[in-house]
Amino acid sequence: MTDASTAPSREPLGRDELRGVDLYWRAANYLSVGQIYLLDNPLLWEPLRPEHIKPRLLGHWGTTPGLSFLYAHLSRQVKLRDIDMIWIVGPGHGGPAAVATAWLDGTFSEIYPDVTQDVEGMRRLFTQFSFPGGVPSHVAPEVPGSIHEGGELGYALSHAYGAALDNPDLIVAAIVGDGEAETGPLAGSWLANRFVDPVHDGTVLPILHLNGYKIASPTVLARIPEGDLVSMLEGYGYRPYIVSGDEPEAMHQQLAATLDTVLGEIGAIRRRVREEGDTGPVRWPMIVFRTPKGWTGPSLVDGQQVEGTWRSHQVPLAAVRDNPEHLRLLENWLRSYDPEELFDFNGTPNPETIAPVPAGSRRISANPHANGGLLLKDLSLPDYRRHAVDVPAPAVRSVGATGVLGGFLRDVMRSNPTTFRIMGPDETASNRLGAVFDATDRTWGLETEPTDEHLAPDGRVMEVLSEHLCQGWLEGYLLTGRHGLFNSYEAFVHIVDSMFNQHAKWLKITRGLPWRRPIASLNYLLSSHVWRQDHNGFSHQDPGFLDHVVNKKPEIIRVYLPPDANTLLHTVDRCLRMRDTVNVVVAGKQPALTYLSMEEAIAHCTRGAGIWEWASTDVGRAPDVVLACAGDVPTLETLGAARLLRQHLPQLKVRVVNIVDLMRLVPAEEHPHGLSESDFDTLFTADRPIIFAFHGYPWLIHRLTYRRSGHDNLHVRGYKEEGSTTTPFDMVLRNDLDRFHLVIDVIDRIPGLAVRAAHLRQRMQDERLRCHDYAREHGEDPPDIRDWTWSS
Repeated sequence: MTDASTAPSREPLGRDELRGVDLYWRAANYLSVGQIYLLDNPLLWEPLRPEHIKPRLLGHWGTTPGLSFLYAHLSRQVKLRDIDMIWIVGPGHGGPAAVATAWLDGTFSEIYPDVTQDVEGMRRLFTQFSFPGGVPSHVAPEVPGSIHEGGELGYALSHAYGAALDNPDLIVAAIVGDGEAETGPLAGSWLANRFVDPVHDGTVLPILHLNGYKIASPTVLARIPEGDLVSMLEGYGYRPYIVSGDEPEAMHQQLAATLDTVLGEIGAIRRRVREEGDTGPVRWPMIVFRTPKGWTGPSLVDGQQVEGTWRSHQVPLAAVRDNPEHLRLLENWLRSYDPEELFDFNGTPNPETIAPVPAGSRRISANPHANGGLLLKDLSLPDYRRHAVDVPAPAVRSVGATGVLGGFLRDVMRSNPTTFRIMGPDETASNRLGAVFDATDRTWGLETEPTDEHLAPDGRVMEVLSEHLCQGWLEGYLLTGRHGLFNSYEAFVHIVDSMFNQHAKWLKITRGLPWRRPIASLNYLLSSHVWRQDHNGFSHQDPGFLDHVVNKKPEIIRVYLPPDANTLLHTVDRCLRMRDTVNVVVAGKQPALTYLSMEEAIAHCTRGAGIWEWASTDVGRAPDVVLACAGDVPTLETLGAARLLRQHLPQLKVRVVNIVDLMRLVPAEEHPHGLSESDFDTLFTADRPIIFAFHGYPWLIHRLTYRRSGHDNLHVRGYKEEGSTTTPFDMVLRNDLDRFHLVIDVIDRIPGLAVRAAHLRQRMQDERLRCHDYAREHGEDPPDIRDWTWSS
């Protein structure tokens, strides 16, 4: 062990302690190999035969022995120091190690009583791994002690730092694989140490696990000169300690000494800042842990080196059922761990084997922070109605919806000073949520300049220009029992598409695991949206996150498009109370017309979709056409079209339907919020034209409604990849979402109206041309468009 020049002068492990961690490690390795290979004969009571082997060999050995080695020593430290610790396994293919250690600790059997700590339970443990109806080969929600879906790489550090926030006693051991370290999200996550407050937050102990290889090629950080690696990590603000080797006894002593030093250093930092009030810079320790890939596995297979190479990544012996030599090598490999020394005749771990294991909830696999719903408490939510906007009449007064929401979120911050945070990529103020800075600051652990505003180590608004890091922080925070909100420019939330995927999959699986308690929902607020990115241009225009989101399991997904400030307030309050869902709220930040009083907004949001009688002319009669809308700008244009139809075709019976909850469009049998067929037809009709103005891509509405009886009558207008640097109204013109084009759609789709309303249709085309030319000449929209109200 070295940090730059210092090496320990003593061996911290006595004979019995050394034997204890080594037995535990060997047992975990034995169980890991068994999971990959064995169907039966778990304790090798008889020679291995082909029928004892799984028909399909799935799993990953390469990173597993290093992870088990780390777990054994971390557990010893937890027991020795009585500390609160969870681990996060960045090398996702280390699933065998996570399952094996949880079984050795007893946690797995407590949660899954049929997988007992005996020979039959061991057989079931082996059979279930990467087997139909069993547990996946990566670190998954089914594995106790995990808050980290290991199916995709890059998020270990961000999740770890999210878990540490507002958990002052917690230590999070974040194991970063050297393949994972090559990903962009992980590379950006090294900066997260600058956002940890040593007074109020827990501590992340990064452990960079270098075993040299990915699936088939070397890893970069394992091959660069060690001096360069140390300099890089020091530049990120860490104090790295190196543990390196391949001889088990020496490595046990090295790692034990390093952890003694590192955890002592963490304790000293905490005392210095918390008890002595030291406000100086903090350099947290970390460990670089270098071991052979596939450590203790077969050295040579078919004349080729396996241990210490990429060939050990997955299944070192791939033909065990058919190749007698491979079968012999597997049996020798398993017996090399001396299972008779690790387990008694019944298959129960011997007391010496589990000597490093702490008791009860101190076990890393049983730590309640890794099952955050156990610790979750409801937010203390202020009354959002106190922030209501006065609406003297519909569509006559303008206000910025997210600006109003900012006041509510400020009060949420004040009422929940240790359980609620806002994350976003430098866009809190830009998205008009700046009122939260009346209650807190931005989290910041570096130097400040006199011109800086709202920066403090204990700030609770977390901003960094990495959507990945913001999402990872929030996921780690939620998964350990807290609440939060992610705000982003709509076009760039796509950066975390894959992270959203993984979180939604986690929620889907955990809903079927009774022992996993519900966690607070993941809340997205998307503003600076497609229709008001006219100044930034085409690169900032993309509403497609909604298309991506609705692909996931219906019970997980909620999508809301509140049309004004009061509906936004009610929607966000509702989202902050929800559990085990992903909630996407789209709301504009620019001043926009208000339509509903708070009482009306509550009723409308509760319905999720409803008729706006004040804008309709079909009261008591069947409509000739339905004007539907979802989203603030589409609502404005729909109302503009309704007003034009009222003026120029007063005999036409028009129904205006606004949708707040997008999933109301889905059949009731497909989504918890879906409308029944009869309710849908009552609202939209089954046989009349429906002109639908939508915030996003038009085909999403068709996807959601294709089974409805009136779908053939549905015509959707939305974003169709037309846009640039232009004016707000020219944006809707370019995408045919403007009020004039909606009137044209009505004329074209009501039988017989095209001939009778030909003059009006031509006038609407002329109006489109007028507005287009005005914007090109004056650089703004015509006053009658810019200042339009329902009464104008």
